[in-house]
Amino acid sequence: MSLLIAGSIATDHLMTFQGKFADSLVVEQLDKLSVSFLVDDLEIRRGGVAPNMCFGLAMLGLRPVLVGAAGEDFRDYRSWLERHGVDCDSVRISQSLHTARFVCTTDTTMAQFASFYPGAMSEAREIELAPIVERVGEPDYVLIGADDPDGMLRHTQECRDRGYRFIADPSQQLAFGEGALIRSLVDGAEMLFSNEYESHLITEKTGWSAEEVLARVGTQVTTLGADGVRVTQRGEQPIEVSAARGVEALEPTGVGDAFRAGFLAAFAWGVGLERAAQVGCVLAAYVVETVGTQEYSFEPAGFVARVRSSYGDAAADEVAAHLPGLS
Repeated sequence: MSLLIAGSIATDHLMTFQGKFADSLVVEQLDKLSVSFLVDDLEIRRGGVAPNMCFGLAMLGLRPVLVGAAGEDFRDYRSWLERHGVDCDSVRISQSLHTARFVCTTDTTMAQFASFYPGAMSEAREIELAPIVERVGEPDYVLIGADDPDGMLRHTQECRDRGYRFIADPSQQLAFGEGALIRSLVDGAEMLFSNEYESHLITEKTGWSAEEVLARVGTQVTTLGADGVRVTQRGEQPIEVSAARGVEALEPTGVGDAFRAGFLAAFAWGVGLERAAQVGCVLAAYVVETVGTQEYSFEPAGFVARVRSSYGDAAADEVAAHLPGLS
């Protein structure tokens, strides 16, 4: 299956302050605020929804095409992704802007000072899908994830105009987007991804009922956190899959992206929606047990063992038939 994964490309710069920000703030002087904090460490993590999903897809044997905008500083990140099997030849490199960046300092009370720099992400609106399709061939699906809103709209409309089947995954943009934007991103999608809170945002902001949303998309996949996932289709009974067993949660960032990667990989194998949700939940377990969105690894046999312990022998045997090194 050919998958184009469009979305944000970013890096996270995370620092820890071994004190309390509140001890350095004078409430009466906040209009003259000028403070600095000596931090103990700096972690630079790879991120962005599109590379996170591409990494997971590649780990399961697919070669996804990354679609997004980054800066000249993307070189090392690109090398990392390409070493793991991601096609990065269609990433737009800005001539003037850095790759999007999240910079955050956290104190001992978990209070944070943070900034987000969109940078090159704003140039996603300049990306046309047709030349990418000409290079890699007609895609089975184009996933349109959280990114520059104008870029998301452009990709969605181009998919409609050219007949590319698309998957809507607006995620973080739902909190900021207005109803017209969200309706444009969702209507006509072959598949809609969201978590449970985001599904309520979609109905609230679009003015559509849950039934009306489902009437406009082929399949709706709603993640439920520790309760697993629900998959709904028009005229069908919902499919509910529990989360993977034996998970030792450490850090949740990127878990949703990993679920989507696992789901889409299994969907590409043709194993059905329930099995796809199970594979998504197992891949998500690896991420939640790791600090960093792309720092996990596994052997195919170990992955199958986790599927077996969570969902039984039939699921494990079916997944094993598709994993590289086991088929």
